Amino acid sequence: MLGSGQRPFRQHYPEPGWVEHDAEELVETTLAAAREALAASRERPAGIGITNQRETVVLWDRRTLRAVAPAIVWQDRRTTESCRELRAAGTEPEVRARTGLVLDPYFSATKLEWLLREPALRQRAERGELAAGTVDSWLVARLTGGRVHVTDPTNASRTMLYALGPGAWDRDLLALFHVDGGLLPAVVPSSGIVGETDAALLGAAFPIAGLAGDQQAALFGQGCAAPGMAKNTYGTGAFLLLYTGEQPPSPPEGVLATAACDPRGGSGFALEGSLFIAGAAIQWLRDELGLLRHAADSAVLAASVPDTGGVHVVPAFVGLGSPHWEPEARGTITGLTRGTTPAHLVRAALESIAFGTRELTEAMLGAAGLELPRLRVDGGGSANDWLLQFQADLLGVPVERPDIVETTALGAAALAGLALGVWPSLDAFVATRRHSVFLPRSTAEERERLMRGWRRAVETALFWARGEDRG
Repeated sequence: MLGSGQRPFRQHYPEPGWVEHDAEELVETTLAAAREALAASRERPAGIGITNQRETVVLWDRRTLRAVAPAIVWQDRRTTESCRELRAAGTEPEVRARTGLVLDPYFSATKLEWLLREPALRQRAERGELAAGTVDSWLVARLTGGRVHVTDPTNASRTMLYALGPGAWDRDLLALFHVDGGLLPAVVPSSGIVGETDAALLGAAFPIAGLAGDQQAALFGQGCAAPGMAKNTYGTGAFLLLYTGEQPPSPPEGVLATAACDPRGGSGFALEGSLFIAGAAIQWLRDELGLLRHAADSAVLAASVPDTGGVHVVPAFVGLGSPHWEPEARGTITGLTRGTTPAHLVRAALESIAFGTRELTEAMLGAAGLELPRLRVDGGGSANDWLLQFQADLLGVPVERPDIVETTALGAAALAGLALGVWPSLDAFVATRRHSVFLPRSTAEERERLMRGWRRAVETALFWARGEDRG
């Protein structure tokens, strides 16, 4: 890594459940970070790879290249009622069959439909004056002076407007969500030159040669492009992706199918599941309960007790994600006694991250008919050696952490580098990485005993969520 640059940008919460970005600020901070990285490096880059948060939607004027509304962020829940109405109308099975997704405000389609409810914007869209896309498309448009309007399959597959099988925008889905296909970008391979940046922006014209959504970029950056290879990103939440091959998989209930990158940066597919709360559970122990001074202290406390004393923490603060998808669930602690200490609670919270990951791998592997040879990990939580050892023990396979855990950036670099001839293959790129390896030390009986306790705790949370009136 020759140089890096980072810039924060703000999230805006204009109403409860609404989450927005200033689209202009996204461009400004991206350029500032890129200039900082260039200044730190003595070598001229061969080109640019872009990775981005996936489902966030931007709508802009094709002529002025100015956003005509705030960007609606993937976390935004304003279209919950729209999704509920579509589900009640019986559309979800067909949507899921075409896209691999579930009807949820998480994805882009209902966000774009919401923006186009504004009559003036709808009219401008119909006149061909506007363009829409995820953040990758927005950045490419701005970097190229509006000459290029593209996205890649990994981002397109998160819009709920793209059919996985044919690999194209779907006419029926566009009609369902009242979106004019003329707004949308052309879908191009994740690895390949799509255009050049305006020289004035970064001091020279650079080819843009890689595009991928953040989680798929991390999957590629970890070298997971053979069936059965998987990565897990431990951040505020946790995102597990399992590469399945070059044909769309049939996702089991509670798991998503999504586009990914094959070893050449071309079309591949993966199963995906997300835990809404992972590192956020440790932040809660630190900030709200005051049980930790620093998140890193969690490993020391967890190791100070031989087990949790029968305590389980199910951190469903915002509902349960994959594979349960129960929005009414809330955080639950079971097994408390007078002997329970802060160390037990901290250990139980850390264990919950590993338990949730094990649940996801079980669901995915069963559906795909694959075996997991190892799990590659990244994200801030992967710095916790105790967590990674427990994860290896619970899965019964090695857990591997790369020397650089910014794997979304690595994936974008790899995709661009393949297109530009910097590396001859993904294997050659991955060979430059070094890994810390955590080997399992448990027996199958021990793993199953631990999982029985976890499943019982999750059932408790689900029972509470269903409530008396829901049976």
